[in-house]
Amino acid sequence: MMNRRSLFLAATAMTFGMAMGGLPALAQEATEEAAGVFEMVLGNPEAKVEVIEYASFTCPHCAAFAQDQFVSLKANYIDTNLIKFVYRDVYFDRFGLWAAMIARCGDNTERFFGLAEMLYQTQRDWLAGGDPATIAQNLKTMGKVAGLDDATIDACTTDATYAQGLVDWYTENAERDGITSTPSFLINGEKYTNMAYEDFAAILDAELAK
Repeated sequence: MMNRRSLFLAATAMTFGMAMGGLPALAQEATEEAAGVFEMVLGNPEAKVEVIEYASFTCPHCAAFAQDQFVSLKANYIDTNLIKFVYRDVYFDRFGLWAAMIARCGDNTERFFGLAEMLYQTQRDWLAGGDPATIAQNLKTMGKVAGLDDATIDACTTDATYAQGLVDWYTENAERDGITSTPSFLINGEKYTNMAYEDFAAILDAELAK
């Protein structure tokens, strides 16, 4: 059963589709599987160390992490296949959900992480002013820059089942893992808050040495 917050997010997701010109009905009892929601993963899926980041595209601290610690983390641990890295969306507000709907559009992992980088680098710009219609258009423009066409974007932003599936998935993940702030991390199942790269690397090295 969806709680009040997840119901709110699912409903506000629909306004994204409305801003893009569609008016979908809210899907009932949607599941992650039915909606086609899946994990976004980088690195070695068989690695002994798994890092899960919980982050929101509207979170300034997440943007700072993406442009600082994550750059070194990717170069030294992800691209070298030392760890499995999983990115999980957090939807503390409707615009974060909208951004995830665009980033996940087309179910392309490479495009997702490319768009995630773009969303964090330009976070202040696409959120500027706070007008929902303008933000929706900004996100659509970014999707097109990333190679999505109008038809694909329209399909993604007016898919009620997919939107509610994302909300259900987020709610289940956040409640299970006790996520109350972003960015948060699970490193081999143990939860951590945001930290300097040196501290992150020390934890990873200790886990890799086990």
